[in-house]
Amino acid sequence: MSEFASKLYTAEQVRCLDACAINEHGIPGYELMKRAGRAVFDAAESRFPAAVNWAVVCGAGNNAGDGYVIARLALDAGKSVCLYTLGPPEELKGDARTAAQDFLKGNSVVHRWPPVSDHEAPELVIDALLGTGLDRPVKGEYRKAIDWMNIQRCPGFAVDIPSGLNADTGQVMGIAFRSDFTISFIGIKQGLITCDGPDYTGELVFDSLDIPCTVYESISDSGFIIRENLLTQIAKHRKRNSHKGQYGHVLVAGGNAGMAGAVRLAGEAALRCGSGLVTIATHPVHSAVLNLARPELMVNGVSETGDMTALLKKATVVAVGPGLGLNDWSRELFLNCLGSERPLLVDADGLNLLAEKPCSREKWILTPHPAEAGRLLGISTEEIQANRVDSARKLAAKYGGIVVLKGCGTVLAEPNGGFAICPLGNPGMATAGSGDVLTGIIASLLGQCDDPWNAAQAGVVAHAAAGDHAAAILGERGMLAGDIIESLPQVLR
Repeated sequence: MSEFASKLYTAEQVRCLDACAINEHGIPGYELMKRAGRAVFDAAESRFPAAVNWAVVCGAGNNAGDGYVIARLALDAGKSVCLYTLGPPEELKGDARTAAQDFLKGNSVVHRWPPVSDHEAPELVIDALLGTGLDRPVKGEYRKAIDWMNIQRCPGFAVDIPSGLNADTGQVMGIAFRSDFTISFIGIKQGLITCDGPDYTGELVFDSLDIPCTVYESISDSGFIIRENLLTQIAKHRKRNSHKGQYGHVLVAGGNAGMAGAVRLAGEAALRCGSGLVTIATHPVHSAVLNLARPELMVNGVSETGDMTALLKKATVVAVGPGLGLNDWSRELFLNCLGSERPLLVDADGLNLLAEKPCSREKWILTPHPAEAGRLLGISTEEIQANRVDSARKLAAKYGGIVVLKGCGTVLAEPNGGFAICPLGNPGMATAGSGDVLTGIIASLLGQCDDPWNAAQAGVVAHAAAGDHAAAILGERGMLAGDIIESLPQVLR
């Protein structure tokens, strides 16, 4: 896989790459457009060779040019093509106009929107309606066109990005095309794999259009996709001559009265992820019974500051927050952990306590869900979700360390602006305790590799891959956080 298939860009960055290929390397824009059209046609033809009736829906911008190229190639291959346009071809500009003129040279027909009833039902829909520049809600005839594409009972292909999806944020701009397959050109747009993006993108494929590798050197601040093969680099083969003290001692602090399950899940996840030792510091009310079903966990009831001192000294890494609560006991336990020099992971109510008295730290990992992230930044959950990448970056800049913004397309960010997105995971993981499992996994890997950025990446991808493994066996609906733990050994092999 090309390294450029793992990089992520904003729409503006891709426009800069495109301009660099044209202006600095002398590749004509129309040549790039023809390559894009060929990539879509070849992909559609190889996946659905029996589809004869194609509907190609074009707008009034460059994406329309790709659509005209695709339609011409389909006609040349003997397909029956209905090309619908929401903008007259003679009003197109630049390369898109050239593509329309080439299509019309063969006496091909352009159908003005909307479709008429005597047209055969399409067996394949090609979305070349709106491109990556969309920054406002879709309205009018464009909205009707997307709605029409969505109700067709056939596969759909999106050219570069599903129409109606924001390329930078992954938000649906009022309405978006639900594609079965999307080919992203030159650079993968970050909105395709976070927020609403995965629900509309379908299978995602990247095509560089054969632009030179040196073009990518013009953009230095792109993010990247975390791939599952990262686990082979972090979860390395262990020597036979080793012992538990070499694999980290995780201290999980939390579990207020009545909330023992959260720390139990985090602790067990840390063990399953390879920690040599796991200690739980929890409320005395349930410390005697918390590990009855998992005797490998060491459990200590904590009632005052002195109880934490010895535990913190023995730990390699501290994870605070699961089931912590927000009372006086919670605050004292949190402050004890915050005062430790050990590498720290903060989750759940630990984040809510941090939002009350914000501070910055270099070597820690914060793992908020969108609501917790909103409290940390003093904004709404909706504002966090409106631009997940930007939100994660702001959190990292304010609080230091590594931020893991959980959700569909989990975003990781570091203070220098670097970011990564995990494309794995599934809706079955939206269940109680799933975040506590992630806490245990990341803390375990942090204790084993002592690198917060690598531990966060590997932890997120291990958690997501385990969730996908569990869903493949059990299905998504009704999956439990414990099922993710049970699948961890499989993905960590």
